[in-house]
Amino acid sequence: MKKAVTAFAIGVIASATLPSALAAGLSFDVGQTSESTMVYRLGVQKDFKSSWWQSDVGRLTGYWDLSYRYWDGDEDSSMHSLSLSPVFVYEFSGERIRPYVEAGIGIAALSETEYEGRDFGSSFNFEDRIGLGIRFGENQELGLRAMHYSNAGIKQPNDGIETYSLHYRTSF
Repeated sequence: MKKAVTAFAIGVIASATLPSALAAGLSFDVGQTSESTMVYRLGVQKDFKSSWWQSDVGRLTGYWDLSYRYWDGDEDSSMHSLSLSPVFVYEFSGERIRPYVEAGIGIAALSETEYEGRDFGSSFNFEDRIGLGIRFGENQELGLRAMHYSNAGIKQPNDGIETYSLHYRTSF
C-alpha cells in the first residue's frame, strides 16, 4: 500500500505541473482487476472541440485520455502502465444531472509482460473501455468503468486482463 500511495502522489504532482492548456480534466480511479488485485489510476483529459448528433435527448462528444495506472500486486508482481485513448461519450440531456455512457480503444505500455499469472506476450497492449456515470454541477463526474488490456493477438501468448473501477473526474 505504501508503494501505491507514493506512486499516486508522484502522479498527482506530475499532473499538477501540466500547463492548463494541455489538460481540460483530471480523473482518479480506484478499482480491482479480475483477480481482485487493487488498481489506482490517475488521468488527464483533453475534451474534443466538437460534438455530434446534438438533440433534445443528448449529444455525442469525447476526450483524449492520458493516464498512469498502478497495479498493486505483492512484492514481486506490482506493475505500472501508461495509456493514451480517444474516448467517445454519449451524454444525455439534463439540467443538473446528465447521465452518460462512454467507450474507447487506445494503446497502453505495461511495465511487465506477466502479472497475476497472466502472460501478455508483450509490453505493448490495447486498452479497451466501456463505462457509465453521471455528470453534475459545472464540471464534476462520477462513474463506473470496465477496462480490458490485451495485445489483440499481435504476439502470443495473449492472456489479457480486466479492471473494474469507480472514477471521479473534475474539469478545469
